[in-house]
Amino acid sequence: MSFAAAVHRLRINAFAELTKPRIAALVSMTAAVGYLAGAPKPIPWAGLAHLIIGTALSAGGASALNQTIERNIDGKMRRTMLRPIPSRRVSPFEAGVFGCALSAAGCAYLWAAVNGLTALLAALTLASYLGAYTPLKRITSLNTVVGAVPGAIPPVGGWAAARGSVGLEAWILFAILFLWQLPHFLAIAWIYRDDYARAKLAMLPCQDNGGVMTGRQVALYTLALTPVSLAPSVFGMAGAFYFAGALALGCAFTAFAGRMAWKRNSVSARRLLTASLLYLPLLLSLLILDRYGGGF
Repeated sequence: MSFAAAVHRLRINAFAELTKPRIAALVSMTAAVGYLAGAPKPIPWAGLAHLIIGTALSAGGASALNQTIERNIDGKMRRTMLRPIPSRRVSPFEAGVFGCALSAAGCAYLWAAVNGLTALLAALTLASYLGAYTPLKRITSLNTVVGAVPGAIPPVGGWAAARGSVGLEAWILFAILFLWQLPHFLAIAWIYRDDYARAKLAMLPCQDNGGVMTGRQVALYTLALTPVSLAPSVFGMAGAFYFAGALALGCAFTAFAGRMAWKRNSVSARRLLTASLLYLPLLLSLLILDRYGGGF
């Protein structure tokens, strides 16, 4: 490989890194679950593909713009200082243009290939993530609650893509995603509290000496998540199979949250973080398996 080709490849990798592919994949997955929960049988697979493409573009653009806005903060934290902008692999201008192009392309694609409501929900996700959550990280510890809103909209967009409207079922999915994010992100904030404090971000663990309030909120949000996660069975979105699995997962997740609330150390926080990363895909898989019974 020539020197020019190697440099070109590194540049491509840097721009790909700006999109936070794992986050984009998670956002696309939750949107797909909303679609599958609301889609008629047999599933319109073309519609699902269009939804995933548009959602991934929009999510990637949001991540690039977030890193453009927070480039100075990222440069102060050990966990983010090697991101493309603070490491000077991509300039802020390039990242901003790239993020705007991806975001606009994602919303336009959803508008043209899916429907206007789904595109509007994607735009709302972008606006609330970049216009509310991102600046509030410097101001108030409530930023985590605000940030959970854009993170919970994708399954609503998926439902809208399948149905062309938003009903109670979509808001149940919103509530599940909203509540799941709070213990998940509080665990991350506890693990990296010194990093966040160095960047002067107003995360709860940075303001909570001893972690009593952080542990209490982790426990309360997880306790609230368990009954909400059972709502799909109560409102006819799923049956007994999902109900039993969701209850078992909720009890296990709550146990990890309770341990963090009691111990309040990095070990218990990392275990809670791992539990949260297992909990969500397992719960959503149960929902889809229950609805389709293995037949798609």
